[in-house]
Amino acid sequence: RGVRYRTPAGEQTARARLTVGADGRSSRTRERAGLRVIETAAPIDVFWFRLSHRPDEPAALVARVAPGRFGVLINRGDYWQVGYLIPKGGADEIRAAGLDAFRQSVAALTPDLADRVDELRDWDQVKLLTVQSNRLARWWTPGYLAIGDAAHAMSPVGGVGINVAIQDAVVAANVLWRPLRDGRITTADLATVQRRRELPVRIVQAFQAFLQRQVIGVVMGAKTAPAFPWPIRLMARTPLLRDIPARLVGFGVGRPRIESPALTAPAEVRSS
Repeated sequence: RGVRYRTPAGEQTARARLTVGADGRSSRTRERAGLRVIETAAPIDVFWFRLSHRPDEPAALVARVAPGRFGVLINRGDYWQVGYLIPKGGADEIRAAGLDAFRQSVAALTPDLADRVDELRDWDQVKLLTVQSNRLARWWTPGYLAIGDAAHAMSPVGGVGINVAIQDAVVAANVLWRPLRDGRITTADLATVQRRRELPVRIVQAFQAFLQRQVIGVVMGAKTAPAFPWPIRLMARTPLLRDIPARLVGFGVGRPRIESPALTAPAEVRSS
């Protein structure tokens, strides 16, 4: 029926034939709708922080691997966004060891950034991402539809969460524009959105789980230089196979295209 929300002027109500929950992995709308969440294993958490980037350094995303440690560097222009993977639930132990020990660990994993780990002056600069991987058994209930992380929290592996969420929105628009225009939203319409999107989501989550087990898990559990399983080595050495993960990350499965019409402005807006 819509939502109630609070503003400085007091409580307000917005009525709607359909409420779309796009409020992320900690979705309040999903919780209020009472939809059942299916949890899947996510054996890692991530510390996110920034270190400065210099003009002569690589422009691309960079992965760093060492026995028991795994990191990703994302170039954001004037800084590196660093994802430092840790065992699930291990944040308190790392913090207890002290910031200096953490800086030394980061420097050992990324020696070329060792001269700037002192930019981390306190733990407030190091944000913990508690990794979740789950999906709703049913994405909808009468009058409500969840999409994006509200419907299926993705692991950060591959950074595909935003891609998958946008594809959910495209499919939802394609399916629902006509029922919304006609004022006749049914549960069958909402079920159609889930039916078109659920298999692609589950394939991507399975791919992420494979990488977590066969790559990240191997690295995080290693005491010496890790030996990756032969399928991973084969993929890394074969150009055609090497493109598959990148295409899956970039385009997903069954990439949807916009079929819903452009919104037409009212006549009084067009004439002005």
